[in-house]
Amino acid sequence: MKVTQHIEKANGKSLFSFEILPPLKGQNIQCIFDSIDPLMEFKPPFIDVTYHREEYEFKELPNGLLEKKIVKKRPGTVGICSAIQNKYQVDAIPHILCGGFTKEDTENFLIDMDFLGIDNVVALRGDAVKSEIYFKPEKEGHSYASELVTQINNLNNGIYLDADLQNTNKTNFCIGVAGYPEKHMEAPSLDSDIYFLKQKIKNGADYIITQMFFDNKKFFEFVDKCRASGITVPIIPGLKPISTKKQLNLIPHRFKVDLPDDLIMAVVKAKDNEAVKEIGIEWCIEQSKELQKAGIPVLHYYSMGKAENIRQIAKEVF
Repeated sequence: MKVTQHIEKANGKSLFSFEILPPLKGQNIQCIFDSIDPLMEFKPPFIDVTYHREEYEFKELPNGLLEKKIVKKRPGTVGICSAIQNKYQVDAIPHILCGGFTKEDTENFLIDMDFLGIDNVVALRGDAVKSEIYFKPEKEGHSYASELVTQINNLNNGIYLDADLQNTNKTNFCIGVAGYPEKHMEAPSLDSDIYFLKQKIKNGADYIITQMFFDNKKFFEFVDKCRASGITVPIIPGLKPISTKKQLNLIPHRFKVDLPDDLIMAVVKAKDNEAVKEIGIEWCIEQSKELQKAGIPVLHYYSMGKAENIRQIAKEVF
């Protein structure tokens, strides 16, 4: 079932969903099930599965030259989505990236998803790999998420890369895209960011899921700006409970997200990370309750493979 259909079926009730990471190479599917099992009592209608593109490592050879080696540390998105749908009978939503994919790769990925009965995808540009300062598109790939959305929407209309194909099958993907309540780190302003977000909607996106935020006021202002610009699709907030002191510096640096002063000082004064975890849970509970009271259709949690803090939040909210 499509995300938009789940929202319609809920009749105004806020749904619970979450996102997981594929396991590191060498681990098995059981570690994924172990992170999902504790959260199934809250009846998530769908679970997002991230995709991690290939990264590069450089090894110095005896002659002094550098050899570039491709490293893919978290493979398995396609298989995990299939396993989730088979085991839990809920919709699994794969993330699909511009980075690391040619247009042909993208088409083949989408064909596989269609064969597996997957109804939803999240289209993302993706971040630059660690060896790059700025994002570099794959040769014969897409530079922007809006272009990726167009290709997915074309496939929904039976338009494949090979124009000579006859009697083509139309896919029926519901397309999610990312939104940034505090703007994308590369955007010059929030208004310009929303301008390009609107382009993704025009190209065929059906819903928006946001980057994490810790101040609901910023989310509500973002929604108001989107609505004022003519964006009418569902906007799903992405939430993450802070759990370590290190994240006070890591989250603003990595995601360009601001932390409220009250949260910062509470974490600074916490005696250890166990206390920080409790602070993060309580903060996220309050965020969730306020969003739920405002009638937000889905509350989406970035679990990062750790279920316990999300379970404690869900127990108080759903």
